[in-house]
Amino acid sequence: MTANAARKRISAILRAGRVGYSRHAREELEKDDLTEVDVTNVLRGGHITEPAEMGQVDWTYRVHTGLLCVVVAFRDDTELVVITAWRKKR
Repeated sequence: MTANAARKRISAILRAGRVGYSRHAREELEKDDLTEVDVTNVLRGGHITEPAEMGQVDWTYRVHTGLLCVVVAFRDDTELVVITAWRKKR
């Protein structure tokens, strides 16, 4: 899927789908003092600048803002899972 198609799917899922979190993502959010609101803001306003990467099971997409990166995978057209997230700078 192209970066533009992935962005559109993320936007549609944020409007009417489901966002889940892996255990690893929850751990990393806590470690970097981030919240689900932070993740949602990145997914709403961030950019996908790299090609998709094959993760352990699915293709993953890195969504960036100036301060944060969130990695997601799509389960289907209405659900995505946050694989991990981190703060780029403090």
